[in-house]
Amino acid sequence: MDKESLLRLVDSLHRDKEIAKDVVFQGIEAALTTAARKHFKSSEAISIQIDRHTGEIVAMDGDRKIDPSELGRVTAQTAKQVIIQKIREAERDVIYEDFVSRKGSIVSGTVQRFEGSTMVINLGKTEGVLHKSEQIADEHYNTGERIRATVFDVKKVGTRVRIMLSRAHTDFVRRLFELEVPEIAEGTIEIKALAREPGHRTKIAVYSSDSNVDCVGACVGVRGSRIKNIVDELNGEKIDIIRWSDEPEALLPNALKPAEVSGIILSSENQVATIVVPNDQLSLAIGKRGQNVRLASRLTAWDIDIITESELEERQKASVLETTEVAVSNKAPSDNLNVTPPDAGTTEAVETGGDKEDA
Repeated sequence: MDKESLLRLVDSLHRDKEIAKDVVFQGIEAALTTAARKHFKSSEAISIQIDRHTGEIVAMDGDRKIDPSELGRVTAQTAKQVIIQKIREAERDVIYEDFVSRKGSIVSGTVQRFEGSTMVINLGKTEGVLHKSEQIADEHYNTGERIRATVFDVKKVGTRVRIMLSRAHTDFVRRLFELEVPEIAEGTIEIKALAREPGHRTKIAVYSSDSNVDCVGACVGVRGSRIKNIVDELNGEKIDIIRWSDEPEALLPNALKPAEVSGIILSSENQVATIVVPNDQLSLAIGKRGQNVRLASRLTAWDIDIITESELEERQKASVLETTEVAVSNKAPSDNLNVTPPDAGTTEAVETGGDKEDA
């Protein structure tokens, strides 16, 4: 290969594969050095350098300069194989570094094929895999359809890069809000907490650092335009947007919406909150299969026990009775009223404080 062809090859690989030119040069030098050592059956004394500007190959065996034509056809073939391997490794490293830096962000691709229940997504330069466990329940895609997901994990497997994608991760909803709500991307509104059951319901708590910006209203958008785009992407998954508060007395009722809360009893020692709701709000507060209270608990990091107003009244009555019984049992014997059964043929007597009266 002449000098001009070598430089064109390096430039082409740099543009097409986005591999740094110096990495390509180093790969070619390593390949030629390996081939030369095999050809000459020499020791480590052989070294090959390529001029980055002119493309001239300088091969040295100790102090002796080697003519590249001496390497022969077999050596050139060996060098070619090593060069291809080095380029693949460099290409893998470029893809790996690219997607590692995008971990947790949203990528778009096309459904290329199915391997069982796993979707293989064409991401352009490489492929990503979307396992069944990372898909949203009850959603279906066909080959050739566009799809969005977050980069869940990136691994090197041999000469390939394995990119795991997810639509079920909480980060997917978080990134969708960042894309749809500019105030979140700018930092004016902050996502404080997020709890999700993919395909069913998400609760997201937001906070605004600017008193002039309504955090909930900004997330909903004009006539619900922003939240609608997110719900559509999630195929109808319900989303509750909650105003964040550092005070659990304010946060917990918000987290249990749409149910109404009439009272809260907090036990900070074990992080347990007893929430009192009207009798007709119990099923709404708990939610279908306990979903509402479960998500609220995960969102607020409090263990939540929901009771009705009637149950609270019963507990209070039981507590009053128990307190009364304890108070009576703790009285001194001299303070108690003792009734002594009368003896046969005598008058009934009531003894109070040790004195006797005839009745």
